[in-house]
Amino acid sequence: MKICGIICEYNPFHFGHEYQLREAQRLSGADAVICFMSGNFVQRGEASVLEKHVRARHAVLGGADAVIELPTCFATSSAEIFAKGAIHLLSSIPELSVLCFGAESATASELKKAATLLLNEPKEISEKIQILLSKGISYAKARAEAWKEAIDPALLTSPNNILALEYTKAILSKNINLEILPIQRQGSGYLEKTLSTKYPSATAIREAIHKGTPVYGIADYVKNDLPTSLENGLDLIENYAILNKTVNEIAQTPDCTEGLEYAFKNALSQGKRHLAESLTSARYTTSRIRRILLQNMLNITKEDIKRYLQTPLYLNVLAVKKSRTDLLSVLGNAKAPLIIRAHDEEKLSPVALQCFQTDIFAERVYSQLYPLKEKKEIFIEK
Repeated sequence: MKICGIICEYNPFHFGHEYQLREAQRLSGADAVICFMSGNFVQRGEASVLEKHVRARHAVLGGADAVIELPTCFATSSAEIFAKGAIHLLSSIPELSVLCFGAESATASELKKAATLLLNEPKEISEKIQILLSKGISYAKARAEAWKEAIDPALLTSPNNILALEYTKAILSKNINLEILPIQRQGSGYLEKTLSTKYPSATAIREAIHKGTPVYGIADYVKNDLPTSLENGLDLIENYAILNKTVNEIAQTPDCTEGLEYAFKNALSQGKRHLAESLTSARYTTSRIRRILLQNMLNITKEDIKRYLQTPLYLNVLAVKKSRTDLLSVLGNAKAPLIIRAHDEEKLSPVALQCFQTDIFAERVYSQLYPLKEKKEIFIEK
């Protein structure tokens, strides 16, 4: 069986995602398309708009054959770790031979060429990046500037291209036989806040929910599940976690570097509640600050990430199309254990179990923010 994988968040699922699923099936010629989706917290360092099983159901209704959870420790990390973790998971399934992803402009050959350069970064480029960082700009901008003579800046600055490049780097560094299939993004840009009726961005949809205005560009089965507000108490929980940790403990979170742990402590001591807004700067993006807060609250450490990337983990099934239950037999032969029933976690190694317990903890935290409204269903009738 030939399987095509898609790494995603679907926060929330929209017509652009439906388009990508159709194209992935058509262009890859795969027998099945499996999505590897972030759980209840996403890479922007925020709670997802909808609970993970609801989003997984939407994906199946939109064309996916199955949805597997991307472990929380990877889903809430930087683009590099997000990609490494996802590829680590995908590589445990021998039948998965194609990875499809969205890109603003990149082709497979361009991505492979740029990824090879980045994996063999010369000393002078590294030094130039450090000089630029010392001037207070973000790492992404510093890297793009340092490499601009050899790599198209669009590959290093456009959101989907950045992730596409990180996927390619992860594949090349692991030396796995996985074809990459970039599909050009349709419609609105990733960060576009204006709604499009055909292919809107998830950012624009979340903005509309926040403002309480009508939402377009999504199927009715998604629209009917959307919340009326995105307000929650996550910031209070995260602030408590900062107060409850020492600076040394905060410093162990994957995205925390350069003494940022002291900035979090100082901001709270000054009575600031909205830390992401207070600490955002040209050097540190809002998403990075939010990720540190989230990682600290979920007790995810740099050492955890290192161990998880070196250990066979698990395939936690969130949804499967009822007509494609044959996929469970295929997934059951993967190098990582399949989790679909109660107590399946008993098959996990101690390291994998710790990773899975973080997913469970994240689910419990999320239930405090958005109480579950429906029973979880894994087998979806389309």
